[in-house]
Amino acid sequence: MPVLREMRWWDIADVLRLERELFPEDAWSKGMFWSELAHARGPGATRRYVVAVAGERLVGYAGLAAAGGLGDVQTIAVARDHWGTGLGAELLTDLLRHATAFECGEVLLEVRVDNTRAQKLYERFGFEAIGFRRGYYQPGNVDALVMRLALDPYEEMKADG
Repeated sequence: MPVLREMRWWDIADVLRLERELFPEDAWSKGMFWSELAHARGPGATRRYVVAVAGERLVGYAGLAAAGGLGDVQTIAVARDHWGTGLGAELLTDLLRHATAFECGEVLLEVRVDNTRAQKLYERFGFEAIGFRRGYYQPGNVDALVMRLALDPYEEMKADG
């Protein structure tokens, strides 16, 4: 299984290669990743970005933004040759753990309506569809399904007794 670690600036080139491979129509720019990472460290951090590395190869990444008790999954990507291995679930688990650390009461995300693989992953984690954003993914004009997960940061403490 790939090793997860915090995304750093030197990962951006590899992240961009995977981003363009998986999301050719609506890939993020280098500047977007730099901007996100600028908010991922220090006492006022509001972001969590993580990469998955297998050997020397970056095979996945994910990002979360948090503000005002609300988390937003910004991105999750897994190299095609790692689909079905549980890596997407591992990345999402990391983001949700950090959403709890950021004291988020709920987490939102948008997913392409034609990405049923990702939708099934999110449903397994308890996300529920709450609406659509028409034409959200450009330039393809593809709709986004908006999904929500309510978090109870005290659930783990209650279970531990």
